[in-house]
Amino acid sequence: MDRPTAARKPTPFLVPHSNWSDETAAHLSEAERLLYRSNLLGADLAVTNFGGGNTSAKIREREPVSGKEIEVLWVKGSGGDLGSVRLDGFATLYLEKVRALEKLYASKADEDAMASLLPHCTFGLNPRAASIDTPLHAFLPFAHVDHVHPDALIALAASSKGERATEEIFEGRVGWLGWRRPGFDLALRIRDLVRQHKGLQGIILAGHGVICWADNAKDCYLNTLDLIGRAAGWLNEQQSGKPAFGGERLVAHPRSERAALAARILLKLRTQIDRFTVGHFDDSDAVLEFVCSKDAARLASIGTSCPDHFLRTKIHPLVVDPSWVSDDGSSALAKAFEDYRVSYRAYYERCREADTPPLRDPNPVVFLVPEVGLFTLASDKATARVASEFYVNAINVMRGAETVGQYVGLPEKEAFGIEYWKLEEAKLRRQPKPKPLAGRVALITGGAGGIGSACARRLLAEGACVVLVDRSEERLASMSEALSEAFSADVVRSRLCDVTDENEVESAFDFAAREYGGVDILIANAGIASSAPVTETSVKMWRENYAVLVDAYFMAARAAFPLMAAKGGSIVFIGSKNALAATPNAAAYSSAKAAAVHLARCLALEGAPQGIRVNVVNPDAVIRGSQIWGSSWREERARAYGVNAGAELETFYKERSLLKREVLPEDIAEAVLFFASDLSAKSTGNILNVDAGNAQAFTR
Repeated sequence: MDRPTAARKPTPFLVPHSNWSDETAAHLSEAERLLYRSNLLGADLAVTNFGGGNTSAKIREREPVSGKEIEVLWVKGSGGDLGSVRLDGFATLYLEKVRALEKLYASKADEDAMASLLPHCTFGLNPRAASIDTPLHAFLPFAHVDHVHPDALIALAASSKGERATEEIFEGRVGWLGWRRPGFDLALRIRDLVRQHKGLQGIILAGHGVICWADNAKDCYLNTLDLIGRAAGWLNEQQSGKPAFGGERLVAHPRSERAALAARILLKLRTQIDRFTVGHFDDSDAVLEFVCSKDAARLASIGTSCPDHFLRTKIHPLVVDPSWVSDDGSSALAKAFEDYRVSYRAYYERCREADTPPLRDPNPVVFLVPEVGLFTLASDKATARVASEFYVNAINVMRGAETVGQYVGLPEKEAFGIEYWKLEEAKLRRQPKPKPLAGRVALITGGAGGIGSACARRLLAEGACVVLVDRSEERLASMSEALSEAFSADVVRSRLCDVTDENEVESAFDFAAREYGGVDILIANAGIASSAPVTETSVKMWRENYAVLVDAYFMAARAAFPLMAAKGGSIVFIGSKNALAATPNAAAYSSAKAAAVHLARCLALEGAPQGIRVNVVNPDAVIRGSQIWGSSWREERARAYGVNAGAELETFYKERSLLKREVLPEDIAEAVLFFASDLSAKSTGNILNVDAGNAQAFTR
């Protein structure tokens, strides 16, 4: 229902500020100053987004064969990110050779051929592939060049009155060039414009971004920031007091409601795609301002303009009616997805040529949900997050462009030419093959312990996203930080949770759905252990063991089933040798483990029609890194077997096994990976003992 409100203040454009340090730069080589400048630019969201833009420097170096000094073009290589690039992320080329390619260039039909010749200009046997923007840097006469995609300047570049606004803001010091696809033709036009208009500080490239320059690294950096800052300040003045996007049509739900809705929405969106994907959710002020506005649907239908944006977001998002993600709206949501796929295939057929690369995934990437926010789905979390960030950039651009005049998208044929450019296809093919668990989400209870963290590392190494659940805040924070550092913060989340509390368990699974879109793998691993003769086993001890080892496993599996229902999934219970082999003075622990094993069998029966597999890994005496063995359990088991609780206990367990080998957390993780992955796609209701051999525990 529409709920009009008073106009809110438009989201302001960010104004960049210099972080240049003369003291730092003084000790750097020319190439290192290029790197320093690039990292500063890439770290500033007012300047560019992840993977966007490129920088260059023309540096005098000694040619290794002739020994002569020559000019070498250092330019950020294909696919790199300015904020995180290192020196080996720059392509190096003989400047003279790149410029000599002009003799071979006859028309725009030669663009791909020119790009294929760039490797022949490589200096120093550098394996880094040069980007398609390399000629833009090579043909300019300036020592340092920046080409970036700041929202404030693309807002001018994507507006019907952008050229006039550029003249007003910069008073003739910044040129304007109509839309041209990146490549050789654009490079030559930029060069010619600079020759015709002396004293330019930069050029706005319509529908694209800005290119600017200076004769040293610091001045180039400051010039880039100055141009962005001037445009941002001017746009902020122009939009002040005016309703953004035609004003509000709807009011966003309160934050807590949005969080709850996001978990359900992302899960429902994810189930509409017939492969595993990972989601991302954004309900920032800029997003809500857009999705709740009167003009959102109109502007979204125009599509994104900057190639850096739509290569990651597709041209159009899918605008989702909130009713489609209700329990009664599944058929409408499915139809919306199918309509999008049909439309995308039609777009491909309209625009394709004989040598066009094959059709790519026709599913939407970006989803706009009025009153809630922006959702994205991709093959991995980083790609989904970056797509979301780029669509936020597109939102900013649309707001600024509409402030100046009317927002203008690229002509369909031009947009298709960028999306299906053979050079982009080559870049995609250079990307590594997806890992086996890419697109899947694992939730691990007891995730901060020895077995839990080993499982997390193993699943992360195979491409999964992992949600660690644990009751120890300190251990959970430490393990989350360590895994984030090792595998990236995108793929690791943590949630404080008492697994015996029904509400906290449900909340943990909602958290996983909101952060990633669901749960595909559940590792029920949280543990407790108590040892005492039956006459000394209190009801409290008995119930504590069953609460953690049975009730908690049941509640976690129950919460996982609805999240796995559409695509199937894998549930792995961490059992114990004690589940199969009776042991003295451990009735509570052993019987609870046995109950968990039988629970897994029951769940395997129920889950099979939905493709949910349930299996058990039974460890024995995994002492290293275990929180359980750091408790009184160690002393109690040592007394039960008549050995001391130090190294003698570990030796006892090792020698008791048939293989005489110690069992480590990493061994359990390998078994868990087997059940979690498609390696065991035809296995359910099974038990895998990882105990170095124990005849009493052989399954029957």
